[in-house]
Amino acid sequence: MSRARAAGVTGLASAMLALGLHTSATAAVEARPTDVQQAMQDLVKIDGVVGAIGELYVDGRRKGQGSAGTRLLGGKGGRIPAASRYRAGSQTKLMTATVVLQLVKEGKLRLEDTLAAVLPQVARQDLVERAGEITVQQLLRHSSGIPDFFASGKFDDAFDFTTSYSPLDLVKASRGVSRTGEPGAGFAYSNTNYVLLGLIVENVTGRSLSAELERRLFVPLGMRHTYVTTRPPQGIKGPHGHGYHPDAKGEPRDVDRQNASFGGAAGGVVSTSGDLSAFYRALGQGRLLPADLRRAVGQPRPDLCGGTVAAAAGSGPGFLAVTYTSADGRTQLAVSTTLEIDNRQAMPVDEAMNKAAASVLCP
Repeated sequence: MSRARAAGVTGLASAMLALGLHTSATAAVEARPTDVQQAMQDLVKIDGVVGAIGELYVDGRRKGQGSAGTRLLGGKGGRIPAASRYRAGSQTKLMTATVVLQLVKEGKLRLEDTLAAVLPQVARQDLVERAGEITVQQLLRHSSGIPDFFASGKFDDAFDFTTSYSPLDLVKASRGVSRTGEPGAGFAYSNTNYVLLGLIVENVTGRSLSAELERRLFVPLGMRHTYVTTRPPQGIKGPHGHGYHPDAKGEPRDVDRQNASFGGAAGGVVSTSGDLSAFYRALGQGRLLPADLRRAVGQPRPDLCGGTVAAAAGSGPGFLAVTYTSADGRTQLAVSTTLEIDNRQAMPVDEAMNKAAASVLCP
């Protein structure tokens, strides 16, 4: 879901669609490790930011970290541990895409396979219009024309922390919304695409998406602190920052619990800066997918540090998380902010995070 459309309940919005981090830039990034703490302190000066944490990794080694603000609103709770877990939001989509493309590499799936062929129930039950024309490639690239389930208006209560929805419930909700275009005609961001890709992974492998992410990514890459939330009341384990969202009276209300059933394949990953850095490093260095398959998903704009750094982001009620990574995969700066404002008002925070990243990564 684009930032402009992000409803407070999403937890899945992506500031920059960054499904694949290979770029043509070759210049090395020269990071300033000592600036990470100052960058976090600058972030918490922005209106609406409660706390900020970040860690800098070069060649897999932590070179700097910072924490500013507090765990809870009003200066309470002490500082957020810099290495604590946080929601990755739509950065989850890149992990889901990686698993899908590994299945393609293994010959268990093809990019040109239709949705009706690899997930027959959506066609039988008429859950997705034109399922016989939509391909796996189009789902990956958000060019299927399938509308976002959030556009149905059925999930607008940011404070519904307990109602559990299955992935098919979300797909059903999107069926009542007008298509965004012809299959393959153009880009239209939709969380429903990745809900469907998660179901395809499960249908092809016979295992849960969580199990496949563990087996293919989390365990091999040493992402010991990372897991997927899929249903209430799953949340963030260990000490961490709390986010807030305005209620009907405009008062910030704690949304730390959130509704995990909106996440899953589209935005359910909880991780740490170190674990996310490990993922982006492996992806950028070609250890997870060959180059031709990395190009099967949309490419990001490497618009930081003279085109040598790209960013992948996820946001939702009370948080915005961005991982910046160099074109050669060697350097990562992973940052998470907790907020007390509506996501639709978070563009100044997004801009401030880019500025903070530039202060560390662009000497």
